[in-house]
Amino acid sequence: ERKQRIQRSQELMAEQRLDAIVMEGTTSCFYFTGMRWGQSERTFVLIIPAQGSAAYVCPKFEEDRARELIVPELGNEIRCWEEHENPFQVIVNLIKDRGLVHHQIGIEERVRFFISQGMRKEGPGIEWVDATPVTAGCRMIKSPAEISLLQKANDITIEAYKAAFATLQPGMPRAVFSGYISKAFEKMGFSGGASVQVGKYSALPHGSIADQTIREGDIVMIDGGTSCEGYASDITRTIVAGKPSQRQTDIWNLEKEAQTAAFNAIKVSAPCEEVDAAARKVIEAAGFGKNYQLPGLPHRTGHGIGLDGHEWTNFVKGNKTPIRPGMCFSDEPTISIPGEFGIRLEDCVYITAEGPRFFTPQSKSIEQPFG
Repeated sequence: ERKQRIQRSQELMAEQRLDAIVMEGTTSCFYFTGMRWGQSERTFVLIIPAQGSAAYVCPKFEEDRARELIVPELGNEIRCWEEHENPFQVIVNLIKDRGLVHHQIGIEERVRFFISQGMRKEGPGIEWVDATPVTAGCRMIKSPAEISLLQKANDITIEAYKAAFATLQPGMPRAVFSGYISKAFEKMGFSGGASVQVGKYSALPHGSIADQTIREGDIVMIDGGTSCEGYASDITRTIVAGKPSQRQTDIWNLEKEAQTAAFNAIKVSAPCEEVDAAARKVIEAAGFGKNYQLPGLPHRTGHGIGLDGHEWTNFVKGNKTPIRPGMCFSDEPTISIPGEFGIRLEDCVYITAEGPRFFTPQSKSIEQPFG
């Protein structure tokens, strides 16, 4: 599969007139090669040329560790630099040796400034450009294997949430409840967790660090997940501790309607922005703020998901990217009412040739968070 990913990247490089792409040892490196290196002050990069196998530039004293981590079938050339040497010259020389046709090299978006600037200084005859059309162009479209791993991560998350919700009771500090969620993941052999926001703090989409205790009648919102072989889940459930009020129920039902409208707007070849518009139409028709005004929906309706919890592309106004089979997104419009509460329901979807599919069933009701 990784050979196919590299081959696809080279096809996109040809379309973009790139001679190679360069990335550090982060998520995209793992995507293409199955190895992670991380980032330090010592430069380590992966280079995928427009033709031929992948290659690496590595600190000399780390060469043995690098050779343990790389997959030789994908490329086994490692060029090293000593501590007193210039790693950027080594990178440029390797690229030139692989052949320059277009004199354009793509830099992956997470390459740090000092590395990109170092390469530019050592390669003045080369145009250094954005590699996102190649890297995101590959990563946005998931294979059946990737979708299976995402499905596993979502299945595990739902089971962890179910176990943790069974412990929820008024008087419980949110930190204790959050700990039970993490423990549920651990019991199944996974590392995972979730943010817990209570009452008025649930109106803050990414929550608050304030001390919070769950009381009778409080909204409780949990948002989190785990990963399976690196592939992430991202699920939000919102309930009430005890019996919900009519106001809470009405807003919860409106949120469910908006989430469903977004899902129904997902059509192959349609622009991503139409999904965001569909959710907003429901929320705004109920009298809430237009665009991002509060009370209302303060953020995009969904984001891409895969090896990163948030990755290209997004359900957001202005995004004309066509929806394609293999793409995966969150579907998570929020209704935030500052000073009162917020409701968010989040399930992720994958796109088939016939249309979208949820990884996890939607919540049934405010009192039944699991479909």
